[in-house]
Amino acid sequence: MQTSFALPDSITSGKTSNGTSWCRIGTGPTLVLLHGVGMNKSVWAPEVNILSESFDVVIYDMWGHGESDLPSSELNLRDYTRQLVDLLSELEINSAFVAGHSMGALIALDFAINFPEACIGVCAMNAVFNRSPEQSSAVKKRAADLAAGGVSVNLDETLERWFGQTGTHNFAEAETLSRELLLDVNPKGYAAAYSVFADSDKAHAQTLETLASPALFFTADGDPNSTPEMSLAMAALAPNGSSKVLTGHRHMMTLTAPKEVSATLATFIESQAK
Repeated sequence: MQTSFALPDSITSGKTSNGTSWCRIGTGPTLVLLHGVGMNKSVWAPEVNILSESFDVVIYDMWGHGESDLPSSELNLRDYTRQLVDLLSELEINSAFVAGHSMGALIALDFAINFPEACIGVCAMNAVFNRSPEQSSAVKKRAADLAAGGVSVNLDETLERWFGQTGTHNFAEAETLSRELLLDVNPKGYAAAYSVFADSDKAHAQTLETLASPALFFTADGDPNSTPEMSLAMAALAPNGSSKVLTGHRHMMTLTAPKEVSATLATFIESQAK
């Protein structure tokens, strides 16, 4: 089956009263997918096309991304988590599985820790945790560059981290799509989210031990910044944590390995239903 990077025509879409743009399709257990900084909900199209055959899949744009509004106030991690909570409330979803990628993983974990009654299970994909001083310095510099100069400042560097050097890998279509999404994002929304992302790698260092929900920490062996070591460390702290490392991929494994990602998510969800 060829990977489709377009959302299905039959998907339902809407916008909440507080400005969150969302889409929903499928029947079964509810699975919410949260994208990373600079992307939007459409980046989940490959997984949506597969998973909506078995699950009620919800995707949405984080604040200042895609078609979601950007609040005028300064944002922190809990503001992005509250966006998810409010969305579930408006869609009348009492509980769900939540899977987030990169920044989306931070939000998913924050949701699972602070709203356990609403989280059946959580999957943190390509998540960051306890960056080294060197890693922290580099990501904070990128955040400052974005705030000062916009998305194009770090574009080529970002794509190389995500996919490898252009022309040296087999994911040209996925790289092109990511470039288009980055160039399309609201620069202020991107900068605001990246600032939170840069400062939140230790947000759950003291609270992962309280995470009651089943949790899967899933990354790729070629991801230089969301490393397997980070996922293993988080899984060791979470009472019901497990980890998985996908070989041969980098940060954007959701685009380069959607079949494997979808199969992993389906297995995780189905294991909790037994």
